[in-house]
Amino acid sequence: MAGPRPDGTENFVMQQTMMRVKDPKKSLEFYCDVLGFKLIHYSEFPQWKFNVYFVAPVDSSTVGATQPQRWNHCMNTPGCIELTWNYGSENEEGMVYNTGNADATGFGHIGITVPNVYTACERFHKMGVEFHKSPNSGGMKGLAFIKDPDGYLIEVL
Repeated sequence: MAGPRPDGTENFVMQQTMMRVKDPKKSLEFYCDVLGFKLIHYSEFPQWKFNVYFVAPVDSSTVGATQPQRWNHCMNTPGCIELTWNYGSENEEGMVYNTGNADATGFGHIGITVPNVYTACERFHKMGVEFHKSPNSGGMKGLAFIKDPDGYLIEVL
């Protein structure tokens, strides 16, 4: 596992993680306003009744103005989050998707790094973000877990 990457994989990049969302407006507000990500690209697929929104922690001045430029930027940006909205899910009661939190053997969380965990968490608290774990709770100090509008966990390091 250590050493050079296998031949043919040198330029492979972990480009995205896809998460289904119940309400794209709430999710975009969370990822863009709370976490500071930018909407890089979106596509609508009415024939299949879903839309996708790609967000990432980038400088919006680098993204480009046209859809082809935005798509190219998206495909060349490591660590994007693809928020997928299935039409009608916003009208369903309660949690719609399995976040992996109830069954500890499934999806766990995504993680972000910040300059100062305590300062970031103070900001999140003021913005009304739900915490799963604050930086000083539990046995592991100096890291936190917050929840997005769909209940997905985000580790803050």
